[in-house]
Amino acid sequence: MSMPWSFPPQSSFLVLSILLALLGFMSFVSSLVAARRKKVFGSVSGGVFALLMLLTSLLFGAVSAGLHGYETLTHEDVVVQVTTIPLGEQRFEARFLFPDGTEQVYELAGDQLYVDAHILKWKPVANILGLHTQFALDRVGGRYHQLKHERTRPRTIFAMSTKSKLDLFHLRKKWERLSPLYDADYGSATWADASRESQFELRVSTTGLLLRPLVLAGAGG
Repeated sequence: MSMPWSFPPQSSFLVLSILLALLGFMSFVSSLVAARRKKVFGSVSGGVFALLMLLTSLLFGAVSAGLHGYETLTHEDVVVQVTTIPLGEQRFEARFLFPDGTEQVYELAGDQLYVDAHILKWKPVANILGLHTQFALDRVGGRYHQLKHERTRPRTIFAMSTKSKLDLFHLRKKWERLSPLYDADYGSATWADASRESQFELRVSTTGLLLRPLVLAGAGG
């Protein structure tokens, strides 16, 4: 039987922190009332209890912030599903299927699929406010295993016209007052083998882009 309510660990600690803070404040008010009535024992005991509650509240608040920070650090968003299909020697097709159902197809030369993007990373305090790593896909291309092939064989690279979450550079210019919340904006790239038909999830995390194998078509059988 499932529970009707479920909270992530950091939320549970945050709720406890708030409740303990309220209890500590009420105890502090109670101790002031006891002091006015010259009830020494009630005033002292209420003050000690209030201090204990407030310190415990701070402890639970720190634990909540730590758990949230860990969740943010390990957070990954799926950007697009990619399928690579070999077309011949050092030639392949890359199909990008986006969450909204749109598809983009590129014919590329090389041994590997290459994708890069602009990344905007926020500072931890902004993460706590709900602002996570933002991105805008920039280019897709083919990449060769050997450097000599990069110099002598056909190069293929295309701009990716995607509905990005935001225009990073426009946002930075328009909202300079938010600059203390920015950690960095930079380029990030990732690549994966395209020598056989494969499926990947292109993900963005706090460290940038990564391609995770989803299905290795033709494996087995």
